[in-house]
This record gives sequence, structure tokens and C-alpha cells, in this order.
Amino acid sequence: METSCADDASAVVVSPSKREPSVHPAFDSPEADIIIVSRDLTCFRVHSFTLKTTSGWFRSLFTLPRPVSSCPGDFGTPTKATSAPTASTPETIHLDEDAETLEIVLRMISGLPITPITSYDTIDAILYASEKYDMPGPPSLMRIAVLTPPLADQPLRLYSSSSRFGWIEEARVASERTLALDLWSEENWKMLRRVDGPAALDLLKLHRSRREGVRKRLEEYPFVSCSADALCARCRKPTDHSTWRELKYRILMEMDTRPLGDTVLNVGLQEWPEANACWEALCGVCKSVIYDKTETVRLIRDCIESLPKTI
Repeated sequence: METSCADDASAVVVSPSKREPSVHPAFDSPEADIIIVSRDLTCFRVHSFTLKTTSGWFRSLFTLPRPVSSCPGDFGTPTKATSAPTASTPETIHLDEDAETLEIVLRMISGLPITPITSYDTIDAILYASEKYDMPGPPSLMRIAVLTPPLADQPLRLYSSSSRFGWIEEARVASERTLALDLWSEENWKMLRRVDGPAALDLLKLHRSRREGVRKRLEEYPFVSCSADALCARCRKPTDHSTWRELKYRILMEMDTRPLGDTVLNVGLQEWPEANACWEALCGVCKSVIYDKTETVRLIRDCIESLPKTI
């Protein structure tokens, strides 16, 4: 595509290519005075006023001195600064982002409709571009989008984005939703490594505190602790509490892999072999039931429901 000397001078970055650029149909206004070119050579004709009022980066860019023309002036005069861009002589700006990302960002700042976003890869690309070009508008819309399905069903990705951009309430919501996840699994651990260091430690602390909260409570009265005398509550004779110790161990292991605790309360204490053995255990002397299932389940439920739920 042939360009005039003035067009070449108005380009902020000249990016040679082997194919003809295409114009995005939603951004082809002949009245626009700026042409933004994506990494994959899609052109977006945008009004400079829109860019200046929605982006600190573009606002600063347009206050810089205009590029110097390399074309000689009339009557052989020396080079001179080019005039401000107009619809007839638009300024071309090449950016690093692809067309998909730029389209969404430009739609947001231009007040045009956007399609629902269903991928965190797209969310991240928009957030990074918005941060790079100092655009507060798109991130404010992303804060709303991340709390809707299907994005809300990926709590670690939500937590990563929220912690990076300082979205405190969203990070708390995400941290609570991660309680159903095993952070130590290979898949989740890879995602956790993408979270900023302090935020990742806060999340690990939350998960660990729930398991430790249960462990400490199960060592307190009226539960049988490791240091307490193993006596039957009815006949006060020495009693084997091995079934309780096995159930307690199973509870702690489950809280370690799923700190939410719902599987302990709704499944484990009703169906686990360790739980059934515990509820059926009898004193070797008086043959009475050692553990009150109803009261024990109630106390464990109260303990789990009182644990911290967010960072």
C-alpha cells in the first residue's frame, strides 16, 4: 500500500508487513483522525478526542511535539513539524495488542456494545492493555464481568486478577470460593504460582487456618484428646478410642484437601467407614455406645461453620 511522505511522518511506529492491513468494520468512520493498527494489522479508525478523554497514555502522547516531516517544504524550505491529525490526514499508531483485544477495549471506551466475555485469557489481555494505556474504564467493567458465570466458576483466576489490580471485595469473594479446591493439586498449584507472592501467602494461610482450627477444636473438651485419659464416659473404665482417632485423622486430611468442610459434614460423618466404626464403637466393659453421634456431628458442624471464610 502506497503512503505519502506526510502519512509516514505521522506514524508513531512504522511496522513493515507482507500483507495489506484490513479495516475493522465497527471502526471505519471517515471522520476519525487516528488510525490504530493492531499487531495482526487490523486498522481501527478512532477519534482522538475519545482516546484523550479515556486514556492517560494517549492524552500524554497527544501533548508531545508533533513528529518532524522528512519532506522538504514549499520552495525548498527545510523540514518542519507536521500539523495535528485530521480526518483527511489521520495519524497512524501501531500497537502491540492483537485485533481481538483492541476491539474490545476500543468498544468499551467508545460506548459500543460488547459480546459476553467467557475466557480469563481475554480478561487478562484487556486488563494488561488497560493498565498499559492508563484506561480506567475497561477494568471497571471487568470487575463486574468476573463475578458472572462462567468466569465466576474459576476462583483461582478470579483471585489472581483481583489481587493484582487491588480489587479487595472481589478477592475476598474469590478466596471463599477457593475453599472447595485443593491448592496442592498439580493443576491448582500451577495457577497459584501466577498469583502475586503476598496474595498467594494470604490464600495459603486461609486454607491452613481452617484445617488447624478444626484440629485444635478436636483436641478440646468434650472431644477425646491425645493427652486425655482414655476412659469410658459411663463406667469410667479404660476404653479403646482408636476409632475416634482414625475418624479425626480422616477429618483433618479432608480439611487439608477441601477446606470448605462440606464433604466432612454432608458425606464424611455419615458414610465414611471410619465414621461408621466410630458411631458403632462400644465400651469393652459396660458395652455402652462410646460416642454420641448427634452431639459429635453438631459440635464439628459448629466448629467448621465458625472458621474464617475469606482472606
